[in-house]
Amino acid sequence: MSKAVLFDFDYTLVDSSRAVIACVNHALQELGHEKAESDAIRRTIGKSLQVTYNLLTGDESIEKAEKFLKLFVARADAVMTDMTVLIPSALDIVRDLRMAGYRTGIVTTKYRYRIEEILERNSIPSPADVIIGGDDVTHTKPHPEGIVTAMRKLSVTPENTIFVGDSLADAGAAIGAGVRFIAVLSGVTCEEEFAEYNPHAIISDMTQLPAILNGSGL
Repeated sequence: MSKAVLFDFDYTLVDSSRAVIACVNHALQELGHEKAESDAIRRTIGKSLQVTYNLLTGDESIEKAEKFLKLFVARADAVMTDMTVLIPSALDIVRDLRMAGYRTGIVTTKYRYRIEEILERNSIPSPADVIIGGDDVTHTKPHPEGIVTAMRKLSVTPENTIFVGDSLADAGAAIGAGVRFIAVLSGVTCEEEFAEYNPHAIISDMTQLPAILNGSGL
């Protein structure tokens, strides 16, 4: 039976927070809002853009949230790829796992074409067998649809799958999909916040992942 390790993208494999902050504040100001605090924006990374708008403004208007999404995406098309930096060694580890025989995937709210652009800009062949972006699903994390879709494409079962991510949305999606979750502390979520989700493991960075997998029975 094939074994799979799936990964979130933002704050797990790359850091696009500087670009996200710029794009969020651009969209907010275009809609007549004040700029949001950088830390507040960082805590929304990984959530859908509609939810991000709701959380930062308190405005639950579906129409305004859709306008926010379009403004964000338009600005992101111009700046996101160039402003995203790789987390040291993270993508190398994904590639190494694939070479070791694991099926690998990326499951994220970021659009798939954006991920492909970032990899191409850094001259990195895709380290994953499958990429499921926010534009590939109806429901983004914490809904499990992305993980379930990746497992179906990889022909793997929940029992043979681990999901690695940095946020509570990642943890919730893993639980919903019935897969083990490994929390990585490279984002803005602290160890104590993950406790109630009973993760399989909590690691400080991706370099600790191979040792955890070796002892996981996966």
